[in-house]
Amino acid sequence: MECHRCASSTLCPGQAPVVLVGNPNVGKSVLFGALTGRYAAVSNYPGTTIEVAVGTLHHNGTPRPVIDTPGIQSIVPFSDDERVTRDILLTHSPATVVQVVDTKNLQRGLLIALELAEAGLPFVLTLNMADEAKQRGIHVDGEQLAAILGVPVSSTVATQRTGLEQLLGQLGEARPAAFLPAYPAAVEEALARLVPHMPAGPLSSRALALMVLAGCDDLLDQLELGEVARAVIHAERAAVAAALGQAPGVAIQRARLAQASAIQSAVLQRRAAPRAWADRLGRWTVHPVIGWPILAAVLYTLYLFVGVLGAGMLVDWLESVIFGRYLNPAATWLVTHLLPIPLLQEFLVGDYGLVTMALTYSLAIVLPIVGTFFVAFSLLEDSGYLPRLAVMLDRAFRLMGLNGKAVLPMILGLGCDTMATMTTRILETRKERIQVTLLLALGVPCSAQLGVILGMLGGLGIAASALWGAVVTGVLLAVGYLAAKVIPGRPSDFILELPPLRLPEARNIVLKTAARMEWYLKEAVPVFVAGTAALFLLDKLRLLAMIERGMAPLIVGWLGLPAETAGAFLIGFLRRDYGAAGLFDVARNGGLDPAQTVVSLVVITLFMPCIANLLMIVKEHGVRTAAAVSAVVFPLAFVVGGLLRLLLSWIPGWI
Repeated sequence: MECHRCASSTLCPGQAPVVLVGNPNVGKSVLFGALTGRYAAVSNYPGTTIEVAVGTLHHNGTPRPVIDTPGIQSIVPFSDDERVTRDILLTHSPATVVQVVDTKNLQRGLLIALELAEAGLPFVLTLNMADEAKQRGIHVDGEQLAAILGVPVSSTVATQRTGLEQLLGQLGEARPAAFLPAYPAAVEEALARLVPHMPAGPLSSRALALMVLAGCDDLLDQLELGEVARAVIHAERAAVAAALGQAPGVAIQRARLAQASAIQSAVLQRRAAPRAWADRLGRWTVHPVIGWPILAAVLYTLYLFVGVLGAGMLVDWLESVIFGRYLNPAATWLVTHLLPIPLLQEFLVGDYGLVTMALTYSLAIVLPIVGTFFVAFSLLEDSGYLPRLAVMLDRAFRLMGLNGKAVLPMILGLGCDTMATMTTRILETRKERIQVTLLLALGVPCSAQLGVILGMLGGLGIAASALWGAVVTGVLLAVGYLAAKVIPGRPSDFILELPPLRLPEARNIVLKTAARMEWYLKEAVPVFVAGTAALFLLDKLRLLAMIERGMAPLIVGWLGLPAETAGAFLIGFLRRDYGAAGLFDVARNGGLDPAQTVVSLVVITLFMPCIANLLMIVKEHGVRTAAAVSAVVFPLAFVVGGLLRLLLSWIPGWI
């Protein structure tokens, strides 16, 4: 199902693709997967860090490339995601645009439909999430909507693959819309003077004129407009603003909104529907009082599932029984009998052996923790609870000059900080993106690391867990507050759609968990192997002991930890979760008392971002920003750890 003509940096040259367009959270990516299969080439759009998925649709014996564009609110771009979607439509001459609309939020989708109509692109419209709309008593007359717009309209439930045949049958009927929005006289007069200056291309001259009139200055260079055209554009912007008393972009959007509202009124009916339990629970989850006990219950359940089941029972069974009784003894016997070379034997099954350490750490200790966390995270994600968490934490994020939308990348950071750093692009200002990137690197543990931390805290009790959480949260709030004062720029408004709560689908949970487990096995396990090999080499060259002695004043003197934990922090430069696994091993062997365990976990949580995350910061924000983040994070981790050690020494036995 993969588009073999699509290289990592190109998008189907020479082929007219099917392009999926729609608002965020309308099921567009689910529909893309249903149309093309699970496998697709995912690459950055040229010149950006925005990822675009490309696959192939096989229908009626003819393969057709399909592009899944980022979720947008408008083709007139106000973010990098929207700019990429506009540029794809502008440069790739789509054979068909499939606009995916959330049936429950028809007006929002109609705004994009009107822009596609102006662009003159052939498109079809699919009303997705029809099941959720029905549950809410919402009915959209698809035939009437098709008659008004003049394009084919279908109804789908992408998660259940309902309505796909109807949509596929309409792809060949795609055509430009018959309906064209009308604007105030001042705007129409300005368009009449601007259209002759617009070049011919996939998008109509009228659509291009509307974009530049609305303020798309980046489009001026892309269209290679001369000085005369630019002068006309600036003059028309000023004339419209003077005539209407508002910016042209505002006037254009208000006109579209009024016409979208009129179309919705003509085709949408709301019927009385009994409030389902999901609706009531959905309101409770964001209630200013009831929402907090629900959040506490969710977190406690997560702790039991990951910390107790994953890090306790499953780790004990895998490490003690599977690896301890069977795999490691068998591997040791085979290596010692088949490879009579002491150095090679030690490399494979010694203290720093690839089997006895790397595979034991990655598969027996970390894998069950990561696996249970991935299942839990997929359940929260598929249920629709994560956006509600953003609403609940909005006030706390306001203290840091951010808003609740910043919660989403930080929640994703619990899966992988590297990927979460990339998703900071959903934030509207550079100031917010850098702030959240700093907080991700500082104190948001990835799934593998968090799982190990929960496992270690699980044996210490609630007081130790609360202390660790309070210190890390306090540092995040303090650093976020100071960063808001130092980093120039302004925060954005908080606008976030809350999807309905739903029962997670088993198929989605399995697919999401399997994809993340595949990522862990492919990306993380090799790093465990490489890190173990590095430790073995350092040990044989007697450099490990030298490094431990060099770090002793910091590790032993300031943090009050055993000297052997230096190796865990050292390997933490490769991956923080590997460093946490090293601490886990020291603690299980009785090398850390409760106070030392909490101190070590605070430091490893606030430790340097892993190499992959650091490279992603460089990619997203540049070398200077990455260096500045590292300069803040690394010393702060040890300063906070040392201060916590002093505090606990003054109140012995507190944990």
